[in-house]
Amino acid sequence: MIIGNREFDTDNNCYIMGILNVTPDSFSDGGQWNAIDRALHHVGEMVEGGADIIDVGGESTKPGYSSITEQEEIRRVVPQIEALCARFDVPISVDTYRSTVAEAALRAGAVLVNDIWGLKSDPEMAGVVARSGAACCLMHNRDNKNYSDFIPDLLDDLRESADIARRAGVSADKIILDPGIGFAKTYEMNLEAVNKIDMIRSLGYPVMLGASRKSFIGTALHLPVYERVEGSLAAAVIGVVRGCSFFRVHDVRETKRAITMAEAVLAAQDAAE
Repeated sequence: MIIGNREFDTDNNCYIMGILNVTPDSFSDGGQWNAIDRALHHVGEMVEGGADIIDVGGESTKPGYSSITEQEEIRRVVPQIEALCARFDVPISVDTYRSTVAEAALRAGAVLVNDIWGLKSDPEMAGVVARSGAACCLMHNRDNKNYSDFIPDLLDDLRESADIARRAGVSADKIILDPGIGFAKTYEMNLEAVNKIDMIRSLGYPVMLGASRKSFIGTALHLPVYERVEGSLAAAVIGVVRGCSFFRVHDVRETKRAITMAEAVLAAQDAAE
């Protein structure tokens, strides 16, 4: 698939999306990168560490988050995106579910829309993505945890998001699916979703895993946010084994190394067979 001016071989390689939260209240790094100079320095470190895409988010989506206005979200993300595009030759993603924010971000230079509601929150979002020619990452989400059968329901929900995109005119090679770890799921559901990424991949689109530092890792290890690196790496390695193509992470350098090692082991196995 093509994202911006770069080709991504999602059938044979894994790629890292580095997280840049320009919010005061994100669960892991709220307030750290709001200033543009600090954000540029941090992104430089992520790119050097192996980030293939940078995802800019202006509103926290942690459990119990407080919604902000569209104008405030635009005010937070657009200057950051403009500065990043001027400094780095790396595709920029905007993490938003609002079509007005997506439009402003795309004009500023973003080339991917990462929608935590899978195009189901704002009826204008699919059209914005289609008209721009941008790629999109469609995350699974619900406003409840009432599943009849979790994995089949998860697959149906993601298929519906992809169908919304296709009907609006988004080409199949511009779509990424995300199981939505930490969103409308119990601890056990999060573990199962990571373990069933191959089933999501069977829908015909590359898969993004956003498990980095999430609460299910804290639950499994009984650790706070800043001590979840090893758990995040373990989830990423399982993602590689299950066929995931993209990994949205905070700890870029460490994840890059873990993924590269996992790929080497799998390649050796394929060669032996």
